[in-house]
Amino acid sequence: MSLDADETRQRLKAAVHYTVGRLCQRAGEEHRREFSRQAVAAIAETAFRQCDVFAKDLEAFARHAKRSIVSAEDVKLAARRSTALSIYIHNKSEELAQEQKTAKNKSTRKRKSKDTEESRE
Repeated sequence: MSLDADETRQRLKAAVHYTVGRLCQRAGEEHRREFSRQAVAAIAETAFRQCDVFAKDLEAFARHAKRSIVSAEDVKLAARRSTALSIYIHNKSEELAQEQKTAKNKSTRKRKSKDTEESRE
């Protein structure tokens, strides 16, 4: 691994560790619990490794489909290992599709009304 790639990896690990620490702090406050530094570090390392596996799986799925871009379908496929995650991603995907459809319809309506105004002039 090059020095630049190693530095980037370390920075990502630090960011994950910080985020996990903040999440543990919030969860601890809500449930009146404390997380030891070792527990936070273990959770952060596990999350980082899981993200690494997830990213490699996504790349492999896209490559298998002869694409260079990871699609939402690749994400759904990678999430299949966890039922809860799979359901969440499926619902989010449908929600985003609906939002895109709504935005497209609004755009089409604006275009039609603009064309109608121009034809009247």
